[in-house]
Amino acid sequence: MKIQVRYFASLRETIGFAAEAVDTACEDVASLRLELIARGGAYSECLAIGRPVRVAVNQVMAHDATPLSDHGEVAFFPPVTGG
Repeated sequence: MKIQVRYFASLRETIGFAAEAVDTACEDVASLRLELIARGGAYSECLAIGRPVRVAVNQVMAHDATPLSDHGEVAFFPPVTGG
């Protein structure tokens, strides 16, 4: 399936671009994140398990078990802090 993946804030800066189309067989957020981490480099740095990364699927806050759908959108972003 094709997924539009978007990166925001520091993740966008680390990876070097804001969005990409990903062709994947992943069924949920957790497996997509692991697939991206396996690319290595900037992906493994900013999406590493244990790092605080939030995710939304089709513009709704999501969690690891949230299912993916063909032509959906997944957005990764760092947690927001107030000040």
